[in-house]
Amino acid sequence: MSDVQERLLDIKMTEMELARSWSPRVISKFESLIRSGDDFSLYRINPLAFARDHAISEAESIDLFLHATRSGLFEMSWDVVCPQSGMVLDSFGALRTLKTHYVCGLCDVSGETDLDDFIEVTFTVSPQLRRLPFHDPASLSVEDFHWKARFLSDARLPGQQARFLDVLKGMVRGLTFLAPGSVTTMRTELGPGALAGINVQSQASFAVPVAGAPAVAPTLLRVRYDGQRFSASLPAVQPGPVIVEIENSAALRGSLLLINWPPEILAQTAKPVLDFDPYMSGGMLLARQTFRRLFRSERVDEREGLGIRQVTLLFTDLKGSTAMYERLGDLNAYALVREHFALLEDTVQAHAGAIVKTIGDAVMAAFSRPTDAVSAALHMLGEIERFNSEHGDPSIILKIGAHCGPSIAVTLNDNLDYFGQTVNVAARVQSLADAGEICISEALFSAPDVGGLLSGHRLAAFEAPLRGVEGTACVYRVTPGQM
Repeated sequence: MSDVQERLLDIKMTEMELARSWSPRVISKFESLIRSGDDFSLYRINPLAFARDHAISEAESIDLFLHATRSGLFEMSWDVVCPQSGMVLDSFGALRTLKTHYVCGLCDVSGETDLDDFIEVTFTVSPQLRRLPFHDPASLSVEDFHWKARFLSDARLPGQQARFLDVLKGMVRGLTFLAPGSVTTMRTELGPGALAGINVQSQASFAVPVAGAPAVAPTLLRVRYDGQRFSASLPAVQPGPVIVEIENSAALRGSLLLINWPPEILAQTAKPVLDFDPYMSGGMLLARQTFRRLFRSERVDEREGLGIRQVTLLFTDLKGSTAMYERLGDLNAYALVREHFALLEDTVQAHAGAIVKTIGDAVMAAFSRPTDAVSAALHMLGEIERFNSEHGDPSIILKIGAHCGPSIAVTLNDNLDYFGQTVNVAARVQSLADAGEICISEALFSAPDVGGLLSGHRLAAFEAPLRGVEGTACVYRVTPGQM
């Protein structure tokens, strides 16, 4: 096990303890991981898995690793994962460098992924704190280089417990590094189907059919690798013994993973999307208040936005704010509005969301889960009622609206923001709410488990025109605590 830099750890753990109020033993569990965890357990940590394994809340686990990254204990990575193989195709250290286009040579697929689909945010211990072999991939064994550094271990065949990695290993016929300027020879036995080879770093690949009568003498297949692509000398090979000679004419080391795909896999029109354990997606992270506060410098590339398949946007506004300013005076009214902003921010953060921005007296918040947004809205009205009661004057009258759908993450005015039709509809839905009411769109009302959250509250459906939506749309008016 690598040595831990004790002085640095002591300094940073003190910073962590003071960063926020933690649940009992959270910090000690975290320190134990750093000191006692094996190398692989400190590489690409999934904070949701850490929460599950250490009996702490997901929200606290996410905050734990965000604060640890901010302090320099860990490094954060935005990993692009192939949905059909679980291979980590690329990793980016900052949001502004993230590219969502992916190419998987193993699956022979390419495409675009959204922030909340197959962009996983993971955390690796800093090399300044504890050096791991994974910090220097060139030092890894060929097995660790492939199976631990490039594939997610939890990817499973759909609806099954079988790990895809175990199934894949059963079809592997060779695994090797390709030294620059060298010829590497591999001998194997092939069954009918296809022989495929891939460099898991560059995603360069080749495939030749394996068909015909079984060969008695070994077939010689020469493969040339130039650093960017493979080219095979034969259009097909027979089942049976095969000698594969790989010439690497490039100046850099390559690698080769040889797979014998069976006919039943080749017959599939498309490889199925695998099942993964819950993980923190890029979209989920953007909707975390702690991330926005600690990493204010994170930006989306100004030349392009990043797609999000689904985000729930919530808008609030104050009813009668002009009259409030006239009654209380500008300074007193502004102080009250600031207090209400702080209350809403605490409520949003408590429900796993983030304040995107304030617009006058209004707030725009984002949530990765629809149920979190609805729970936050209900809680907001309760908190405002308590706030007004404590102040002895019902000065804050809140109106709330929310909608969920696809959006684009952008940087506007040096702030991570959302752009698109979902934003417009959410704002319009909020404008339909009256004092002490929540209006939600049909899309949000229909999201899983939202209906259950609203049982016990008065609901009224009505038709209303929504910006950018042809004709009218169904909107639900929620009056909390009334039947």
